[in-house]
Amino acid sequence: MRVTVDAVLCEGNAVCAGLVPEVFYVDDSDELTILASEVPPELADRVREAVRCCPKMALELHE
Repeated sequence: MRVTVDAVLCEGNAVCAGLVPEVFYVDDSDELTILASEVPPELADRVREAVRCCPKMALELHE
């Protein structure tokens, strides 16, 4: 599973980083970085939740 971000839609709200800091990081400039090119299986459910909770729907899963 991979997760990607649409940088145009992302506002850096950091909801995803709050839910899965092992995969998502938002810096002081509100730029989102995805830390894992492939989501570890043990984090898959949490990443799915982060994608669902994104207020701008900027995250996409590729399973």
